[in-house]
Amino acid sequence: MILPRRYPVLFNPKARSQRGRRALEFLMDNAAGLALYATRSAEEAEALSRRFAEQGEDIVVAAGGDGTLNAVVKGLAGTRTALGVLPTGTMNVFARELGIPYDNLDRAFEVILEAHVREVDLFEANGTPFVQMAGVGFDAAVIEETTWESKKVLGPLAYLLSAVKVLGEKPPLMKVLADNGREEEGVAVLAGNGSLYGGQFKLFHKADNNDNKLDVLVFKEAGYKLVLDSLRGIALGGVDFDNSTVEYFQTEYLEVTADRTVPLEVDGELVGRTDHVVFRDDQPERLRVLAPREPIGTRFEESLKAMMAWTKKTVGGPPI
Repeated sequence: MILPRRYPVLFNPKARSQRGRRALEFLMDNAAGLALYATRSAEEAEALSRRFAEQGEDIVVAAGGDGTLNAVVKGLAGTRTALGVLPTGTMNVFARELGIPYDNLDRAFEVILEAHVREVDLFEANGTPFVQMAGVGFDAAVIEETTWESKKVLGPLAYLLSAVKVLGEKPPLMKVLADNGREEEGVAVLAGNGSLYGGQFKLFHKADNNDNKLDVLVFKEAGYKLVLDSLRGIALGGVDFDNSTVEYFQTEYLEVTADRTVPLEVDGELVGRTDHVVFRDDQPERLRVLAPREPIGTRFEESLKAMMAWTKKTVGGPPI
């Protein structure tokens, strides 16, 4: 008897939120077609993913938020094993970037079953791979300052309170060097491989995760001006306006040197502190990802489209 192939699915069994509990129920309901691996840490998820790739698995599925996803990406970096994404976390920024429905696990699972492979750039920050974005300074400091306990109690407000605290501190001075010899100075740096930041906000509007380039934002001023420029960029759908306090450019290589150690984050996960960061694409292979051929909207968007189609058909049809 030949048993059907099961996709290995890595997930965090300790998910405490209501969304996390629904995700576990979904996995249990579909367990007959999956090989479930409950991971105890990000390090274990990375090691398991790497082992599966070495064993020749075609697909490894990350079921979780951005933290689980980043751990699996590390394990699959440089291999031909494709990444499947079941977005069961809070933000799921990379899933949103690819057009994977982040509010409908059944539809997201259909994307995996369809097995349409898309290749995306995989950059590194000091050797740590990331698929969506990385930050040096301010936004990483906010992540560093925000505890799990405060997020559980306050939700998104916890990040705002952390931001207020970080804004009151003396900012670092950073020197930025790009691949064409371009030099900049600033107090914070964001590097985007995709267009989205923090969920649904299209901050890097020129970004293409298949062009071998990073989109870079260098913030020149600290304090309220940094937040104001960030919010303005989000409101305008990207930072490309004439603003002397923010520089926006594209590069294949980036080097950031700070006057003291500063926090570094990739894909929303804190890496640590350093005074020197090198961004480059050092992988022998692009990351292979299971993605829809065309972006799939949310339940609300799909319902709205269906309603509009029905209205058009009803109003524009032949008279009765």
